[in-house]
Amino acid sequence: MEARKGSRWRQVGIGSALLSAFFLGLTPIFGKLAIVRGMAPLGVAAWRTVLATLLLYGLLRWKRPHWLYIHRLGLWGCLLAGFINGTGSLFYYSALGRIDAALGQLLYSLYPIFVGLWLWLDRQRPSRLTWLRLALAVPAVYWLTVGGSRGPVDWTGVAMMLTASALYALHLPVNQRVLYEAPAPTVTLYTLSAMSAVVVVAYAVSGGGPGPWRPEVGGPILALTLVTFLSRLTLFMGVKRIGGMHTALLGLGELVVTVAFAHWWLGESLTVRQWWGAALLLLVMALGRWDHPTAPPKPGRGGWLQWLEPPAFS
Repeated sequence: MEARKGSRWRQVGIGSALLSAFFLGLTPIFGKLAIVRGMAPLGVAAWRTVLATLLLYGLLRWKRPHWLYIHRLGLWGCLLAGFINGTGSLFYYSALGRIDAALGQLLYSLYPIFVGLWLWLDRQRPSRLTWLRLALAVPAVYWLTVGGSRGPVDWTGVAMMLTASALYALHLPVNQRVLYEAPAPTVTLYTLSAMSAVVVVAYAVSGGGPGPWRPEVGGPILALTLVTFLSRLTLFMGVKRIGGMHTALLGLGELVVTVAFAHWWLGESLTVRQWWGAALLLLVMALGRWDHPTAPPKPGRGGWLQWLEPPAFS
């Protein structure tokens, strides 16, 4: 009975991670559309985060008001993760304003490498199969996005996207610690709230700009808000059940989504190398069936995120 329950728990986690990858794959498309149509990159980051936060708060207030409660250390963990990821989103959308989406997704999709580093520092050892999947993921993301850039590379934009990738990876193990004791929607709400504070301040300091009420940008911003809301919710459901590393690896499927929708909406076509990359990425995801998540650190074992454990476990 316990084995069946554990298998179902893991299946829900894998499904949640794959859904998160689907929604995340739509993010650069809607974000780029809004930027191309005249909205400032920081404005895109601010409006989509704030609107997604308000949407989730209204839903929880209506359906699950008891999920608004979170223990004090959990709240601090969510605020830390939100600050980290909010800062990362500023780099992400600023980079999208400087480099093309294909190159940006290549760089951003290296975040499982950074997740492995952060988890290793938190005394969570990835399995050998995890390292193999990471090794296969590197050429996969390269083949999927190679040849997409036009003209000379903007190295400032490249550095911004790599920073965004590292910060996105960093917030996953932080939230993973909090998710041991808090529901995924609760963690999502308070993480998004902290992200909203970061991006709104940055947007205001930058001088603001036109809002999303213009017809040409309103559609992409609303769509971006919806996929942000759904991707964050399913992301943390996946992290709670299968851990940050495996959620990140399954999340690489977002590249396939991005390439497919770019072909559909923007008229882009896949090269032979990109098809090879998509096939290799699907192999990476399929290997997740046999790659069991690493057990979280035992109480008292240490790790740089041990301070996020509730008092009962410290």
